Amino acid sequence: MKKQLKPITNKLLWIYALGQFGWSLLSGIVSNWMVYYYTGSPNEQNPLKGIFSSGITQNPILFKLTLFGLVLAAGRIFDAITDPLIAGWSDGCNNKNGRRIPFLKSMAIPFSLCTIGLFTIPQTNAIAINDTALFILLMVFYLFMTMFCTPYNALIAELGDTQQHRINVSTYISFTFILGQSISFLLPNVAGMLQDSFGKEMAIRMAVAIMSLIACISMLIPAFYIKEKDYIDSKPCKTKPFKSLIMTFSNRQFRRFVYSDVIYFFALTLFQTGLAFYETKLMNIPDTMTFTLTATMTGISVCLYPVVNILAKKLGKKNLIIIGFFSYCIVFGITTFCGQGIVWGFAVAITAAIPMAILGILPQACVADIAELTKLQTGEDRSGMFFAARTFAFKMGQALAMLIFTSITVSDTARSYRITALVALVTCFIGAVIFFSYNEKKVLREINSLQK
Repeated sequence: MKKQLKPITNKLLWIYALGQFGWSLLSGIVSNWMVYYYTGSPNEQNPLKGIFSSGITQNPILFKLTLFGLVLAAGRIFDAITDPLIAGWSDGCNNKNGRRIPFLKSMAIPFSLCTIGLFTIPQTNAIAINDTALFILLMVFYLFMTMFCTPYNALIAELGDTQQHRINVSTYISFTFILGQSISFLLPNVAGMLQDSFGKEMAIRMAVAIMSLIACISMLIPAFYIKEKDYIDSKPCKTKPFKSLIMTFSNRQFRRFVYSDVIYFFALTLFQTGLAFYETKLMNIPDTMTFTLTATMTGISVCLYPVVNILAKKLGKKNLIIIGFFSYCIVFGITTFCGQGIVWGFAVAITAAIPMAILGILPQACVADIAELTKLQTGEDRSGMFFAARTFAFKMGQALAMLIFTSITVSDTARSYRITALVALVTCFIGAVIFFSYNEKKVLREINSLQK
């Protein structure tokens, strides 16, 4: 007799979304502050900038490519390669507790500890040892992140059993994602409160440890609360990972979606990596104001979530995503030509809230739609691979963005940072044009037809 599954509720989806807050906080710490603390040099307004730079090779080692840029790029490429492997492992998992939750339980703690290690271990007197330690730790960090996030993301499609639930869960995890990213910008503020007791360098490490502990708890709550088998009738996938990846990319609608997605993430990563520099170098804003600006952006974005949720059902996800692309083009344009003063920071924060709300929610729902249609067509649930294939593609874009950003800005001049924002503008526009080819109406029409 087939087991009666429990109904999926919005409460369950909110508990699930706590995991997104945890991993986005850890990701934000690394993506927003590693470049800031490990490269460049301090100045009167931002005395902690580049505080760990003396222990790491700074000079370009190949053309204008820096070691730090190469390490970051290698980490994202390694992360991208492991995504489909972990997805295949998760899709085929036969654990009694489900295909996804066991990964969440086992990875939350090591993922958090590795984040702390990135700001703690590479601090010997030997630069070569520091470089090696940083490289190894970053590879392990991305491996643990993949082993948590890939199974976690697969649950978006599986808990999103209806179109309404898919949009809702995408909305909830978007909120917790930007909340985690926003709180990560508090790192200098937390470190500042600890500085008198621990000194500058140790205060930063303590701040990282405190935030990592909060993130770890947030990831463990859904891992232990959600009993996967009670809500999802999941069966191990028999298709091998490599074949599953090829089948995923052979899906025409998925390819159209992912082409624009990888370009968008290239542009966004350029912008996010440079955000602290845009504010401090171009707008002459102290790094302690970063959280205020990010909180403003987050607050406005969250207020727009209900609007995005409603408009997505009326106008369609595709139309809103295209609006989001062009909105980000405006943000990147403002950054490219900005002047000095806090008013420019708020101009970017307020304008960026619109695309952040749209593109934080709807792309995941598009992937969930495509995964749901494939499951109905083939009878095999490969949700993990669809989300892994997406992350595989956009992480390659992120890797290229990190490499290009550190190469363009090796001179550490205002002009170099403006160039990165201009490159983000041009590439984001290209991504918007490409996304016009995605046929959302066809995907939803076929889902409705097969569900009848």
